[in-house]
Order: sequence, then C-alpha cells, then structure tokens
Amino acid sequence: MKRTHYTNELEGQEGRGVTVAGWVDQLRMLGKIGFIVLRDRYGTVQVTMPKSKVGVIYDEAAQLTKESVIAVKGELKQNKDAPGGREIIPDTIEVLSKAEVPLPMDVSGKITSELETRLDSRFMDLRQPAVTAVFTVRDSLLTGIREYLEGEGFVEVHTPKIVEAGAEGGATLFPIDYFGKKAFLTQSPQLFKQALMATGLDKVYEIAPAFRAEPSATTKHVSEFISLDFEMAFIESQEDVMRATEEMVAAAIKHTKKEAAEELELLGKDVVVPKTPFKRITFTEAKDMLAKEGKEIGNDLDSEAEKLLGELVGEEFYFITGFPHAEKPFYIMEDGEFSQSFDLGYLGLELASGGQREHRHGELEARMKKLKLKPKDFRFYLSAFKYGMPPHGGVGLGVDRLVQKLLGLANVREAVLFPRDKTRLVP
Repeated sequence: MKRTHYTNELEGQEGRGVTVAGWVDQLRMLGKIGFIVLRDRYGTVQVTMPKSKVGVIYDEAAQLTKESVIAVKGELKQNKDAPGGREIIPDTIEVLSKAEVPLPMDVSGKITSELETRLDSRFMDLRQPAVTAVFTVRDSLLTGIREYLEGEGFVEVHTPKIVEAGAEGGATLFPIDYFGKKAFLTQSPQLFKQALMATGLDKVYEIAPAFRAEPSATTKHVSEFISLDFEMAFIESQEDVMRATEEMVAAAIKHTKKEAAEELELLGKDVVVPKTPFKRITFTEAKDMLAKEGKEIGNDLDSEAEKLLGELVGEEFYFITGFPHAEKPFYIMEDGEFSQSFDLGYLGLELASGGQREHRHGELEARMKKLKLKPKDFRFYLSAFKYGMPPHGGVGLGVDRLVQKLLGLANVREAVLFPRDKTRLVP
C-alpha cells in the first residue's frame, strides 16, 4: 500500500481518501469502537474504528501490538475531540511488521529510561519525537553552516581518515594495522586542509568524523566525533578567522531558529540568535578573572575553569585569545611568548579552537624540532610549504558539542546517533 501523505500533510484533506503509514503509538479497543494513534516522522493521526462500520478491520486491529508498523487507507474526517482535530475511518489496515512484546524500552514518555538503556536500543529511542527532534535540529545547524560557508566562497572537501601521522601526536591516536604498516585514525584534517592552502582552493571546509583516543568518561567527550573544520588563505591575522567563525555560528543558529521552529518548541528551547562580534578576552584576563574567584590555573583551562569562566563572562559565546604558545600545536604561529590562536567558548564549554598557522617553512620545521617532533614524519605536509604558501588560518569546531549546548542536553552522547566512547562499541 503506497503512502500518499505524511501526518503533517493532512490539513485540508478532510473528506478525501488518504493513505498514511507509520508506527502504532497507542492502541485502545473499547468494545464497540477502537482507536489507533499512528505516528510517523512528522506527528500523529487518530484512526477511529467503529466496529459496526469497519467490520473485520476491528478484529484485525485488536491483534496489533504497540510499535507495529502499519499502513492505513481511508477517509479523513474532522473530529474536534481527536488529537489534531481529525481522524481517519479506515477502509483497510495493512500490517507491514508486527512488533514483538515486551518492547526493549518505553517510548511513550511515561517511563524515563536511563541514557545507557536508550543507547543500547537506539533504534527504539529514536522513535520518541523529542529524540528525533534533536537530530532534526542538528541537521538544520549543519545546513546553516554549509549555506554560510558556501556563500563565502568555501569549497567542501573530504580528507583521509587513515593517516601516517597525527596532527598533534601524543597518546590520543588510535593505531591501526594498514596492510602491515603502522597507521592511525585521524585526530583532525588539519594537515591536509593546510596543504590545500598551497593550491588554488584557498578556502576549504570539511564536516567529517575525527577520532581521539582519550580514555575520558565525561559528559562532553566521545571517541568519535563530528568536526567542522575550515581553512582560509591570504589572511592578515587570526581576527579574520574569528570573524568568519562567529558569523558562521550566528548564521547557523539563525537558520535553525527559523527552519526547525517546531522541533525547538517541542524541546522547550527558546533559541536566541547571538549578536556579533562575540566578546573577546585574553587568556591573561581569563586567568585573572578565575584567580579572583579562587581558581588558579596554569597555561591552559581545565573543565572546572572553563565552566566557571563561562559564568563570569556573562555571555553565551566568547573568544579567548593570547594563549601561551608552549601549550599549542606546532602549526600555530607564535607571537613572542603567546600564540596567534583562540578558543571559542559556549556557555562554559570549549566549542572550537583555531588561529593563524605558521606558513613559513623554516619556522615551521624549527617549531617541530623544538616540540621533539620528527620533520621526516611529516614529509607530505612540509613539502607544501616549500613552494609558495600564503598566510592562512582556520578553526575546528565540535558539531556534537554545539548541538548539546544549544539544546541544553545533559550529555553529548544525546546529540550523537551512535556514540563511541571507551566502553561503547555497540550498537
């Protein structure tokens, strides 16, 4: 039976024949009349079955189970007492797949399941409209990001996820056996997107998985995450990158507020489009602000400091600049004892990190050696800097964290379809 309408397309179809398909959200058989609330991706519609009128259909419906998949063909009628003000009187009900009982979890919203239970049965968890709404919002954010970047002349690229060396090295790499050779899952597309700055593609972006082998068990870390990275050439300073970053974030949220309004309402989230430019504070200023509250830090912000600083700044989005260069990766340009880098904070969480890159071959190689890295391990990368590399910079932004904070989710795993962490490899 071919579906003719989703539930959100039924308005104005009263008095006509329609065919809808979806899951049995509710089932009530009351002797002389039965009711099915059918749910699809856009909402619900009531199927009303007077026994005297639908005959054998009533008896067949009585054998259904919740979450079975059905297709219903019938006449759509107005009924002010029905959910949504309309109902379908069925001519036929086709059972496409009968659900077993008991269900692995409740999706009615009457019983709250623990996150681990939800993730174990993610296919069932996603049948809850509020959970589906999270990923509709996520889709809208990514669409807004793409529209902004494409409008600014960026080209979408896709770089390898199996690499010979990490962008940052260290113990956060996942090693793999690559046909007998040692290789790793990429931490970041950093080295590739920088190499592309030596080509005619002087503005590129990528939205793709990245991997960090940190044994973290926090509400903001996963081992496989989606990173939004862009790189742009012929910049004058990191300010050019910060300006593009804040405009992109604001544009994405503006797009989402408009295009995912129903989902945001369902989630009870009143999104405010941030004003640009975002507030800027130096790392030294941040350090002083924290010290006045009794929080002493070294050359970087820990999680506690991030959260406290977010409260002290008093704005949703803010940049932190002027980090000590000793704490930054080899590819970040030095400026005396500081670096030409920034972090983007969002409600006390690091959302993005970026800055101006070192584009001079000699200085870049010297920086590598200073950090005990072997230039020979980065041959393909360094060669791009020998034959004409313009000044450039870029940013890496955690998409999962953006969704988490925008929607006020307690755990970043709620913003990931099938999260991976140190204990979860299935599903």
